[in-house]
Formats: sequence, C-alpha cells, structure tokens
Amino acid sequence: MLLCGPSGSGKSLLAARSGLPVLRLDDFYKEGDDPTLPQVPGSSDIDWDHPDSWDADTAVAAIMELCRTGRTNVPLYDISLSARTGEEAVEIGRTPLFIAEGIFAAEIVTRCRELGVLADALCLSRGPVKTFRRRFLRDLREGRKSVPFLLRRGWRLMRLERSIIARQTALGAHACDRDEALGRLTEAAAGRCPAATPAT
Repeated sequence: MLLCGPSGSGKSLLAARSGLPVLRLDDFYKEGDDPTLPQVPGSSDIDWDHPDSWDADTAVAAIMELCRTGRTNVPLYDISLSARTGEEAVEIGRTPLFIAEGIFAAEIVTRCRELGVLADALCLSRGPVKTFRRRFLRDLREGRKSVPFLLRRGWRLMRLERSIIARQTALGAHACDRDEALGRLTEAAAGRCPAATPAT
C-alpha cells in the first residue's frame, strides 16, 4: 500500500493509526552533499520536495525485499542534518500488507504495479492552509531546518499544493481525505480493495 500526499498532510499519523507495518520512504532521501540534489529555481535552497532529492531505486528494492522475505534493512535519515545516520531493520513477518508512506510514494506507483506488489495507492489531502499550518508547526517542533527555510518552503508548497496533488493522482494515486483513506486501508487489509487504477 503506497501512501503519498503533500508534506504535512498527515501521512505518518494515518499510517500509525492503521495498525499496519510501515516503511518510511522519507528515509531514502539523498544526503546533503550529493551533487545530484536539485535546487529551488532562483534560490540557493535545495529542493527537498523534488523527486530527484530521493533515491527511488533503493526504496523500490526495499519494498521488494519486504514483500519477498518479510524483512529488509533501511537507512536512518536525520532531516535536520540532511544525512543518513545509521541503519535499522524493518520486519513485517507474515503480514500480507504494509504501508510505504512518503511524499514521493506516487513516483513508484507504476513500478510497484508492474512488479505485482501494489495493493492500492492513496494521496492524502487536507487543504493548503491546514497543511501549511500542520507542516510548519511539526517542522518547527522537530527542528528540521532553520525558521527562514521553513517559511520559504511552506509558502512555496502552499501555493503548489493543488499541482502536487494533481501530479500524484496523474501518477496513479487516488486523492482522498483521512476518513476515506482509512476506509480503503481497512478494505485492502481485508483483501477487498483493488489495485490503484493506472493513470491515463
């Protein structure tokens, strides 16, 4: 089960509430000294909301290993440091379904579908203003980046939120609110939810 949506839309909270095992896709960010990191146009800021700031190949490999063996090793990523600080094991045992959540989850919908491991793909949305407020308070509380950076990023993402959701749905994720997402997660856990419809 892939769960995407704008940063601050409540993905991690929803995944925790589901009771299903969770793979944090944000742990597959590239490190801050990676020369391939994209920049925000007209700025010296790294664009951490661009898919090129993320290692999709390693994330898909981890998903496949979890599906095949029920266990995989994943990096531990510290967003405040923009660096991997270690590694940990993720185990799902014999559970037939787990959630892979992160802002770039939609980027791998097609690959997971073609590999035969996709149960569903959801794009969580709560509205630009609510998302801005939740994201800023979370990032400030966790000390993820400097306050000026968080304000610049928050304002930019609030203006872009509708286009972010449009892109993720075009990639094959179903846009929904928290209640619908919980319902679809429940259906998928019971084996009754079809795979996400391919994008057209």
